[in-house]
Amino acid sequence: MKINWSAREVDVFLSLAETLSFRRTALQMHLSQSAVSGTVARLEEMLDVRLFERTTRTVQLTLAGEVFAEQARFLRHQMEETVRRVQEVAQLQVGRVALAALPSLAAGAVPRAFARFAAQHPGVQMELIDSLAGPAFDMVRAGRVDFALTAANPAYADLDYTPLVSDRFVLLMPRTHPLARGRGAVAWADVAELPHISMPAGTSVRQYAQEALLTHRIRFEPHYEVEHLATIAAMVAAGLGVSALPELAAQVVRRPEVVTRPLKAPVLHRPIGLITLRGRSLSLAAQAMVALLRQEVEDAEAQSG
Repeated sequence: MKINWSAREVDVFLSLAETLSFRRTALQMHLSQSAVSGTVARLEEMLDVRLFERTTRTVQLTLAGEVFAEQARFLRHQMEETVRRVQEVAQLQVGRVALAALPSLAAGAVPRAFARFAAQHPGVQMELIDSLAGPAFDMVRAGRVDFALTAANPAYADLDYTPLVSDRFVLLMPRTHPLARGRGAVAWADVAELPHISMPAGTSVRQYAQEALLTHRIRFEPHYEVEHLATIAAMVAAGLGVSALPELAAQVVRRPEVVTRPLKAPVLHRPIGLITLRGRSLSLAAQAMVALLRQEVEDAEAQSG
């Protein structure tokens, strides 16, 4: 048996089951009595059973009609519940947003955006994974996260990159360092010989530092390589060296013993962008999260300026 009835036909049947009157059902449903009769006839034909006993004076449900009425009411309730849940998602009342972000963003702008989002949409679940660019790309491609925030533009045909903000490089130094007394920008070439504390090779921070010094034909050879921003800041505070970091990363590990100054010649900006799977639209909840993240990173950049 092929089921091919519409929600409208179910509503007509339920109205007739309630009123037991073709005339009143026709009025309620804004149909002619013949249209009501035709709807009932189609349902009976599809079910291969009589749903009503009809005489010139009375209309009564058959036993099969009573069973169908019970199930039809349940079906109608399920349809209404489905519509309600879809509307809740559209209204950002429920749902889930998962994202991957660079550690510097995961420890700064993202938590602030999460807090604002949670206050506005408490029914939406949120998940954050701090990750470098390569693993983040894989998570987007696998559907593990809705999107990623990274500093790298992926060279994959199935991923899209949308720029969000540009993050200028600064130099972190101990407050006791002679350069800490100034306020203007310092040149890369002037700090090249200082002991540098940098992130490992392959990270965007390291690559940008190498690029800056290569413009002066200087090879970047840091004294220390560590993976975590907090470790870099602690080592700088201890007087072990200086560190070139993007401003958003520097803000995350700001300490009273550490001073930052902009870097110039060249002035480098690390672009931060949104990575999404090509051809897949973000949910309304994810779009709302992106808007908050954009505002947070732009505000952080403005404050640093």
